[in-house]
Amino acid sequence: MKPVGERGEDWFTRLYATHYPDIVRYGLRRLSDADAAAELAQDVFVVAWRRRSEVPERALPWLYTVARHCVANRWRHGRGLPTLLPLAEADQVPARLVDPDALAPILDLRRALRALPEVDQEILRLVGWEDLSVGDAAVVLGCSRSAAAVRLFRARRRLRSALAASAPVHDSRPASAHV
Repeated sequence: MKPVGERGEDWFTRLYATHYPDIVRYGLRRLSDADAAAELAQDVFVVAWRRRSEVPERALPWLYTVARHCVANRWRHGRGLPTLLPLAEADQVPARLVDPDALAPILDLRRALRALPEVDQEILRLVGWEDLSVGDAAVVLGCSRSAAAVRLFRARRRLRSALAASAPVHDSRPASAHV
């Protein structure tokens, strides 16, 4: 780690410019609106500035850890209760432009994900949505890499089971037999 003296405004400006969009996206996926996500990012970067001597060279997992703690504190204090937000831009498209058949798998995935415990949801979000490696997800979660790998394996298995349980049963009879 660099001494605080070398981590002045230029360092912070680069850190902020590089990772602000990542932290806002993290917030958008976990909080109720864009304003809350922007506020979360501000909180995270205030912590990063205050604790700049502790920020590792690979800062993103550390920033996600701070964001995760900030979100947990918000939930505990009743600000921005958790809401599952869209997994894809398809949710942002006006309903008249969305092909229901294309949207069905996304909705199935959202339902299955909501059925999982929060710890499973978080490891899946970190690896799937935030595109972190298992090692970086372990840093965010405060566990070993092997523990994160086991959590991810089990969460994926439970997600597959939840998806299978919610999968529609297709009738194999020909269409003419339904009449």
